[in-house]
Amino acid sequence: MREENERRQGRGMLEQIGGRIKEAFGRWMGHERMHAQGRAEELRGREQIGRGKAAERTEGAVQEVGGTAKRSVGEAIGSERMAVEGRAKELEGQERREINR
Repeated sequence: MREENERRQGRGMLEQIGGRIKEAFGRWMGHERMHAQGRAEELRGREQIGRGKAAERTEGAVQEVGGTAKRSVGEAIGSERMAVEGRAKELEGQERREINR
């Protein structure tokens, strides 16, 4: 899923940049329709970026909860390895959420 979200964000960035260029060119040429189409493309790109980030934050939260559960079970049964692996997943999920704010 991470690659899919990153691809979505990348496509969104390209569409946003392309829209900005088209919007500026339309404004420069005095072509109102091209200007409006460029603005629409830019907004679609922003929306794709936002959806990709939201999906990453959600997946990070799920990963964090899973890591917390694994850490808790590891501590309860006295398995240091399981507790450490759980803590690592917990931190990975937190980082994933922070990066995609």
